[in-house]
Amino acid sequence: MQKKNKITMSDIAREAGVSQATVSLVLNNSRAIRLSDATRERVYAAAQALGYQKIIVPHRQDGQEEIAMLLCGMPNYDPFVDAISEASSTAWQRDTLLSVYDYGDDMELAAQILRQLDRRNCAGVILASSVTRAFDFSPFEPLLNKPVVLLNQYDPHRPLLPTFLPDDRANACQTVNHLLAQGVTRIAHIMGDEWMDASVLRLEGYRQTLEQAGIAVDEALIKQTDWSLDATFKATLELMRLPQPPQAIFCASDWMTLGCYQALATLNVSIPGDVLVCGYDDQRIAHQLTPALTSVQLAYNELGRMAVSYLCEGDDTAAHIRLVGKLQVRGSSQRT
Repeated sequence: MQKKNKITMSDIAREAGVSQATVSLVLNNSRAIRLSDATRERVYAAAQALGYQKIIVPHRQDGQEEIAMLLCGMPNYDPFVDAISEASSTAWQRDTLLSVYDYGDDMELAAQILRQLDRRNCAGVILASSVTRAFDFSPFEPLLNKPVVLLNQYDPHRPLLPTFLPDDRANACQTVNHLLAQGVTRIAHIMGDEWMDASVLRLEGYRQTLEQAGIAVDEALIKQTDWSLDATFKATLELMRLPQPPQAIFCASDWMTLGCYQALATLNVSIPGDVLVCGYDDQRIAHQLTPALTSVQLAYNELGRMAVSYLCEGDDTAAHIRLVGKLQVRGSSQRT
């Protein structure tokens, strides 16, 4: 009697017309990726038709009324608050409540929250951070029995996890392109801590845009700080005392521009008459400064909405989205 060939996930993928990764997620009843019921049923039907034995019948959860957001540190004035607000509004519009749990980098507290969520009827979980960062998903693996998305953070070792991020590199590019359009070429960049993703990506965008414009990057025009006003104040003074001072300064956050404005006022340097200034984040202070500050409005509203919509609507593909913000041009970067 001829031995029957072993049925593999590749066989099922071909039969169902989906990827092998999708088959693996369905047959292991993983909720790390939100898949439509039609896709799951197509995979089960193909597996049964081929005689695949190791099928895990999914447990259907009815009356799902909550999406949980696990947050690593609750922001105060940070623009990431917009993501939380929009996520909450979007959930409510879909007859769902958003519950926010702040574990503040305390993994014991995070473990306790996971135990609580395991007993709750959640439609999905958003793992979020107020600071864009890489992080290790491993401690959160108990959540894989529910739909999970990452917001403002990512795990480089788990590309299949749906991930929603701001595009810091592209945002910096549009800021520097705006300054170049004003006719300036000596553009300084005051960056934050060099170990942070936000700092690295904004610096990359700054360098990339100058290089694409055929302008050599002058390392003397790049100042690394710790995001503080004092450090930015000092960095601005150093820049303006160069033999060839900058014509424009791009600060890596709006908060930092307060130090920049103070330093330029101390030197009796006018904005924008002598030096153009741009910030980043489009915080409330951007409107209150004199002159009003040109700044990048991050797409946190849209990212928060997309994260909730992804969980509520379902999708057959792994989403890894970097969303470009909008440059809000104001008086600080426009010469009359």
